[in-house]
Amino acid sequence: MKIKIGRFDYTECWDGVLYKNLSGYPDLTAWEAQSLLDFISYEEANGRSCEIEAEKEILEKLRAYRPVYESGRRVDPPDRIAECTACPKYKGCLTDMVCHTSSLEDAIAILDCGRLLSAVLARKKSAEELRREPRNAAGDPADYFDYVMFAWGNCQAGDRLVTERKLGRAPTELELESFTPGVRFYFRYEEIARHPNAVFDGVLPVKVRDGVALDEWTTVIVAPEEYREALDPHVPDALRSRIRYFEKGDLDIWRWSEKVYELARGV
Repeated sequence: MKIKIGRFDYTECWDGVLYKNLSGYPDLTAWEAQSLLDFISYEEANGRSCEIEAEKEILEKLRAYRPVYESGRRVDPPDRIAECTACPKYKGCLTDMVCHTSSLEDAIAILDCGRLLSAVLARKKSAEELRREPRNAAGDPADYFDYVMFAWGNCQAGDRLVTERKLGRAPTELELESFTPGVRFYFRYEEIARHPNAVFDGVLPVKVRDGVALDEWTTVIVAPEEYREALDPHVPDALRSRIRYFEKGDLDIWRWSEKVYELARGV
């Protein structure tokens, strides 16, 4: 794997390259150093070496932080991470909550099961089969499919992916104004980060191997009002008090992400 540390629009892992955008380039915060070392540690644990491309000053800062990382002491994320500033209101990722977003059809299966499952368990295919599928546009390695993945709570990436899979291609900016909303399963970051199967891969806030029991870990589920009739019969009694429906109206994907996050945060 290659790591490129520099000025990018946002941090992302795509086709074998981690593009790491620093919030205050060329400064390297403790959180950013920890995330980079998490990525290197995860990749090495899965048999992949990492090659880093960065300025000498940044590499020296990363080396200086390694003894702290290897001591096992972890730093909490800042309240707002400014590696991605795409959202119009918050200009960054807010870190009190994370979410997993699914289509309506997948949400029904999740509620019937009572667990969020990794792609391997949910789709009953091997990780290698999933890696080779055309829908794996980012070229994620096979081990990624053994985990339930989470994004920061105000991120629109999950709804974008739901829309993309419905269209069978990447949506245009115009299509993101009339996108297909997903169902969001929200978790408190500080709680799900302590899950016994939680893993930090340096890209996602957190991911959990195999699955997550909804009744034990979920804070709130937010779904579009238009899904109520289809979804409500599948909500188990243990989660009845934790589901909220929200009217999408004419909200675009950015405003929708803001509103559902604010609703979840208030629960």
